[in-house]
Amino acid sequence: MARPDTAMRILNAARALFEREGAGSVSMRRVAEAVGITATAIYRHFPNREALLEKISDDSFDEIARHWNAHRQARDPIARLLATQQIYLDYALAYPHLFDHAFLARRRNARRFPEDFIAAQSPTANVMHEAVLEAQASGQLRAGDAWGLTMTVWAHAHGLIALQRAGRFSFDEAGFRAFFTTSLHHLLDGLRA
Repeated sequence: MARPDTAMRILNAARALFEREGAGSVSMRRVAEAVGITATAIYRHFPNREALLEKISDDSFDEIARHWNAHRQARDPIARLLATQQIYLDYALAYPHLFDHAFLARRRNARRFPEDFIAAQSPTANVMHEAVLEAQASGQLRAGDAWGLTMTVWAHAHGLIALQRAGRFSFDEAGFRAFFTTSLHHLLDGLRA
């Protein structure tokens, strides 16, 4: 009989492999060896490798959303918007393989803009969108399509991180962080009311 925590042990072992070596390293055999079970036993908890990888990605989205939600109480919406992007950067630098799989790889169940975002199905984008709406209401950001502005900020941050992940900057981590922050400020200055 399987122990009640087997699914979590499988997930933790798969995530550890994923974080160390990327999605390609996550095989049922390697996960089973790490957990001390047979590879076929994994299928009692996850129907296939893709479901296991999807669960890892979904959990990583939830982690980011929890961090972003913690900044919802900040009074200044611009500071809150910047904080969300710093958390995004922190995540990308701390968990590069998870970031790549969650945000750079094509995934069947990935949320799509505009319909999924407008339907509030993205817990991470929802926090950014709220900050943009509040910044518009307070006169800090220009009026107009709030989702368009939200996606502009996110795409800017995402593009910088993707370029960094591709080795297109020669900065060390501290230098890239400084460049990233300055670049976001430039973007937001251009979006001010």
